[in-house]
Amino acid sequence: MTEATTHTDWRGLVRIGLIAGVGMLYVAAVGLVAAFSGRAIVDGVITVGRLLLFIPSVYAGVYVVRQNLVGAAMGPRILGTAVAGALSAVPLALVFVLEALFNSQDLSLREVFVNISPALQDVLFYGQSNLLVGILLTLAVGAALATSVVFLFALPTQFQQVVTRALLYTLVFGLFSELFTQILRPILPSGILRTMIRNSSLTPVAAVGVVLVSGALVYFWPTIKANNKAWKESKSAAQQTQIGYVNIALGVLVLLALPWMLNTFLSDVANTVGLYIMMGLGLNIAVGMAGLLDLGYLTNYAVGAYVMGVLTTLPPDGSGAGLPFWVVLPLCVLAAMFTGFFFALPVLRMRGDYLAIATLGFGEIIRVLAISDWLSPVIGGAQGVLYIPKPSIFGVINFSDPRLLYYIILAGCGLVLYVIWRLNNSRMGRQWMAIREDEDVAEAMGINLVKTKVLAFTLSAAAGGLAGGIFAAKLGTVFPQSFSVFVSINVLAVIIVGGMGSIPGIIVGAIVLIGLPEVLREFNEYRQLIYGALLVWMMLRRPEGLIPSAIRQRELHSGEVVDEPIA
Repeated sequence: MTEATTHTDWRGLVRIGLIAGVGMLYVAAVGLVAAFSGRAIVDGVITVGRLLLFIPSVYAGVYVVRQNLVGAAMGPRILGTAVAGALSAVPLALVFVLEALFNSQDLSLREVFVNISPALQDVLFYGQSNLLVGILLTLAVGAALATSVVFLFALPTQFQQVVTRALLYTLVFGLFSELFTQILRPILPSGILRTMIRNSSLTPVAAVGVVLVSGALVYFWPTIKANNKAWKESKSAAQQTQIGYVNIALGVLVLLALPWMLNTFLSDVANTVGLYIMMGLGLNIAVGMAGLLDLGYLTNYAVGAYVMGVLTTLPPDGSGAGLPFWVVLPLCVLAAMFTGFFFALPVLRMRGDYLAIATLGFGEIIRVLAISDWLSPVIGGAQGVLYIPKPSIFGVINFSDPRLLYYIILAGCGLVLYVIWRLNNSRMGRQWMAIREDEDVAEAMGINLVKTKVLAFTLSAAAGGLAGGIFAAKLGTVFPQSFSVFVSINVLAVIIVGGMGSIPGIIVGAIVLIGLPEVLREFNEYRQLIYGALLVWMMLRRPEGLIPSAIRQRELHSGEVVDEPIA
């Protein structure tokens, strides 16, 4: 073994440990640890708050093993990771040492850092009242967590994946135990369910079971996948097509049964996710396919909502009889398309950041008009439009129940999905992609930029109008405060996180960014912070998104050199 591979970079170890410690200090100082210390993952074992304290120490161990101790023997690896893990707990521990010193002088750090509280100290020091004992215990836990990475990396690669994924799946299952309870309640007896889930978290016995079952699935999954592939390949082309149809039918049945597997609240969350899927698919035409950065998408959403509100109430206070929902909904789409067409004309020559700023201005124009006295007689001004009736079919089927409204949103998503799928493989779709790559080259090839861009904005707006109309009927009221710039930012974030140009990516992005914060209400206060951190991580680690389109993935990795054997 050479000297380069056996040398231990102690300065690097200290730096990584302290960087992880600063991360731990930040997470605690903004209040995440204290806010989530009551959210259990495994009942009586671990909470989300404590998990947030564990992550920096584990990160320090992983980074040190991969970067600073490559090729080192087991002894130096254990010592190096222990040092880095212990150092990851030092900054936060020092803060409480300073707090104790300040308290002796009748001062307090809490006047500046309000979240450096006794509750946080209790979580950090595992309930130890003695400061020195608590600090030593915290340093020891940090060292142990980082050192565990060494033993994990000593396993064969397949077993590393089994252990890490089994633990990850267990944490996810514990975090969303309440959701799984709603799904499993009609299937499992109540006694079994109580032994699995307690206080909206996994019981220790259930956690062990989830680890074992998920670990076994991860271990045998390659074999199962290979056998399934071989079984499919043994079938004829007609039989493979039939299998595909059966899979699609099963997926549709699951979607149709989903609201009745959930309670009313979770069905309402699913409806909100569906609206953002609709808007994400629509905005994907402009941003993902045509490369037109639109930050004013809430304009189309607001127009659709106000058209629905005004035409179904007449006048805005609901004292008159308006048009039926089914008549107004197509008008919402047409009004949004006209808005998209109208606002596209002034920005046809703009690109990139200038286009984003201009479209952002359009969104603000709509918001200001909504609260203005000029349009107040029509759309209610700051009061908004009230008493919007729920959709109904001949007065027999009323969609006031979120579980029934779900089917309207599902149908809307299916319609938009079909249109996007057809456009994606059409001549117009290829023209949009050419414009996204290079407008000048696209124009030189004979593509009409004006027509193509206007169509992109107009068709993109249609989905926003459809979502806005359903949103107004879902809520029963329309307020200007519902249409802030964060609507556009959230929809754009759904596309970026899921994957630009990727239909499955947009669906996953909406579930992650819109659905999960709604289910985990504790995260609501920190939603924008988590959004920002997630977007930064995505840009650094997965710029193509969680489920990227094949074209987008090739574009982002076209410069990478791949060593391939010469045939």
